[in-house]
Amino acid sequence: MEVDQLVPLPRLPRVAVCGGTHGNELSGVYLVRELLKAEKKVMEKEESPSLLMVLSNPRAMQQCRRYIDTDLNRCFTKANLNGPLSDAAPYEIIRSRELNAKLGPKGSPEAVDLVCDLHNTTANMGLCFIAYSDVDWICLHIFRHLQRQMPDIPLRYIHFDFSCEESYSLDSVGKHGFAMEIGPQPHGVVRSNIYTAMKVGVQHMLDWVRSFNSGTIFEGGFVDVFTMIKHIDYPRDRETHNITAAIHPQLQDRDFCLLHPEDPLFQTFSGETVRYKGKEPLYPFFINECAYYEKGIALTLARKTRVMIPAIRVQTEQEQQAHQQEFASEEEE
Repeated sequence: MEVDQLVPLPRLPRVAVCGGTHGNELSGVYLVRELLKAEKKVMEKEESPSLLMVLSNPRAMQQCRRYIDTDLNRCFTKANLNGPLSDAAPYEIIRSRELNAKLGPKGSPEAVDLVCDLHNTTANMGLCFIAYSDVDWICLHIFRHLQRQMPDIPLRYIHFDFSCEESYSLDSVGKHGFAMEIGPQPHGVVRSNIYTAMKVGVQHMLDWVRSFNSGTIFEGGFVDVFTMIKHIDYPRDRETHNITAAIHPQLQDRDFCLLHPEDPLFQTFSGETVRYKGKEPLYPFFINECAYYEKGIALTLARKTRVMIPAIRVQTEQEQQAHQQEFASEEEE
């Protein structure tokens, strides 16, 4: 492989691992606590990045609740981070500004290089990366590395296409970022197998960052990407807005299994089957996620595509300086 075929990318000297963004998703809470205990050993490793371990929503963690006033993982928009702040501001809005000051500011050269935000889902999704880009070669290469290192665990890369909207989650504060979502695990509970999968995933991520920073060349290849298309709500009563059906037994726990038109989708509480009326087969995920009842989401549908990712290497010092100058020029414009 010739060097000029490689894509040079900036080093990743500062990495943040966050847990407890949702206070009742306990794998990330306990893993970050363990990482904080082992911080000295982690930092002593050769070529180790500067690692920030963050417990994102301490008040919600104390009460084992998803949030106190509002969903913290929807608070990282420019309006919330930079707009006027009243005395009656929700706790999570205040906390999002504290986290933005610690890890960002969002969109600035001072932001941490990579944010990995740890989450659990009650859905049967295995280990998923959730990211806003399908062309972020850093996130895609990390994901591909985990696929190779963790062959016994189902891994998927989910792309939330927000090209026309602003990203709102904690991982968007970093220059690169993704949520590591692992399930199934009930909220307010920690399961050893789910916790272990998350721990191993984070370890492999940090190993990849160390290898990248030390000059390892990572060859290109293909990654399957699930791009979010739409959400589907439960059937509801027109007057009370109460749900009138549950996920159909044939669909429950079958995240990422192709859903075809006319396949069973819901089963009403009176026993009738409601079928999928979409025009194309799509991949369901977050099926019957507990936390999404309040958001009006029974499941999300995605389209699968295969993305070619290039070979990458770390930039030289000269390339890094040129990149920083280019970034500064873009900021001035």
